[in-house]
Amino acid sequence: MSRYPYEKGLVEFASGAHAYLQPVGNWGYSNAGLIRDGDQSLLVDTLFDEHLTNEMLRQLAAIGCKAEAIASLVNTHANGDHTNGNALVPNAEIWASAASAKEMSELPASALAAIKVAGEKGDLGEAGKYFAEIFAPFDFAGSRGKSPTKTFSGRHTLQVGDKPVHLIEVGPAHTAGDVMVHSPEDRAIFTGDILFIDCTPIMWAGPVENWLRACDLIADLDVDVIVPGHGPITDRAGVRKVAEYLRFVEREARTRFDAGMSSEDAALDIALGEYDSWGDAERIAVNVETCYRSWRTNPTPANPLDMFTRMARVHAARKQRKPAPVSPN
Repeated sequence: MSRYPYEKGLVEFASGAHAYLQPVGNWGYSNAGLIRDGDQSLLVDTLFDEHLTNEMLRQLAAIGCKAEAIASLVNTHANGDHTNGNALVPNAEIWASAASAKEMSELPASALAAIKVAGEKGDLGEAGKYFAEIFAPFDFAGSRGKSPTKTFSGRHTLQVGDKPVHLIEVGPAHTAGDVMVHSPEDRAIFTGDILFIDCTPIMWAGPVENWLRACDLIADLDVDVIVPGHGPITDRAGVRKVAEYLRFVEREARTRFDAGMSSEDAALDIALGEYDSWGDAERIAVNVETCYRSWRTNPTPANPLDMFTRMARVHAARKQRKPAPVSPN
């Protein structure tokens, strides 16, 4: 269990090192981070829209770190809940893996806004309705986004004052180009969405083996603080729980793949057991499909709207299975 509170806002865990947390970590509510030394600063990720990012930046300004003074911004991956506020950090070099930069250009905030509007109108069936429902709190239309200005592949080191900061590419896993940010002086790592703590991971890219190797890498680092992409600050026990979930999905999916069951039916069939209480459990639909795609040696990504349709169906099925609350009368 983390010794740091899981409350919205900044948590300082080392001199000049902060996490910015957004409970409860479900769809769109991601974490970010700040690494400072002297007058130098690096921001790890922005948030899902400019309202949320401005709220974070106001808290940073209150501790003497104005947005205009942030020299470096690292996007851990391409998803909008880690990138849509980039335009609000005007003077930063924006770093991302080359794979993430490419993926970012394929689904900008404007595309999310269009899908959400279509979903609200009922134009995209189950997928659109579900998309509009889970992303209702977010203002994609008002988010301009901003593309990376610097890219790398593999590993790269930045300097923040006297602190070296290591960028470690571990994707494809959650997405095509996942990056973790390791600050050895702060004995900390920001994992991006390689870690979802107490909420369900979603494996858009895979393969699962890459994600498990990334978990092993985290566990082998000499760090005290592990800041996940979603959920509370964690430790190696939290890393193990994510790896155990991934192995569970791989095992259950493989059994059904070998039996000839479709990936959609497999996701509906898997009993989640201890993982049933994790938020956004319907992501099992995407995770199973990604495993199947790997075993079919089919590199073509799944259609995102198809995946949202499947998640909507699993979500609805799970709601039907849950017993109705018992009236006290």
